[in-house]
Amino acid sequence: MLRDGAGPVVVPVAAGCAVVLARRLRRGRALRRRMAAVLGDAGAAGVGGGQPGRGAALREWCAGRVVGGAGGRRWRLGRWGEVGAEVWCLPAGVALGVLGRSVLPVVASVAALVVVRRRLARRARQRAADERAAAVIRFCGAVAGELRAGRQPDRALVAAGAAGLGGAGPAVLAAARYGGDVPGALRVAARQPGAEGLTGAAACWQVAVEGGAGLARGLERIAAGLAAQRDQREELQAQLAGPRATALMLALLPAGGLLMGAALGADPLGVLLHTPAGWGCLLVGGLLEWGGVAWTGRIVADASVVRT
Repeated sequence: MLRDGAGPVVVPVAAGCAVVLARRLRRGRALRRRMAAVLGDAGAAGVGGGQPGRGAALREWCAGRVVGGAGGRRWRLGRWGEVGAEVWCLPAGVALGVLGRSVLPVVASVAALVVVRRRLARRARQRAADERAAAVIRFCGAVAGELRAGRQPDRALVAAGAAGLGGAGPAVLAAARYGGDVPGALRVAARQPGAEGLTGAAACWQVAVEGGAGLARGLERIAAGLAAQRDQREELQAQLAGPRATALMLALLPAGGLLMGAALGADPLGVLLHTPAGWGCLLVGGLLEWGGVAWTGRIVADASVVRT
């Protein structure tokens, strides 16, 4: 991993990445030109009796490549799966490898891509759970409103709908529409992250059907309790925003130190990537950085559990 021997390794890697990126950019420009041409002529083709479906087909193809939702915009790449913002780790690693004339940043960028992808996936799952919890609150309130309007429980649930309850929502609607086991369907739906409040709705439903208790009042109390828990979590997240920002700033200080050293005329990347002392500093600093980030994350997680 010496300075003289790293150039022949990094240059082909950077050249290959540049070729791939250039091909992607050319393909994207060609696709945009084709889209503009087709969509621009779509109206005239439809009026003149030509091919009215070309623009719609192209829009559908492009929409099929883009995946949206709680995880943000992602692109499908066939059998390679989906990629999102984590793909920027690779160009950053290649750029650092070219500047430092070492293959270490390229290898580290691959590991960083995996870590960032997992972190983004975890955040996406958390956002999906929060959205599902909000949907449970709306569901309980809507069913209670339909019951207050005079509908029967099954008809009230069908009229309220099950939007936002995930894949188990159609099963809940089918159970209510065709006389199935509504409490059982609600308990199955409650197994999804964020939908735990449906367990109380299932208990209220079963008690109301068997004992004649007020279902609307029970659902309203469940919705109020879930809304209070959501407000408490949001207040907690607001209180933890300051410590998170401080931890992020401290985590970025090493990068600031490297930039400052380069601005002063030193060669911090050369020392870190091409000398034994630099390798030792890089290893120890990376372990300390990881330990500090993990420790801060554990403190924030423990605070969230205690306050919730």
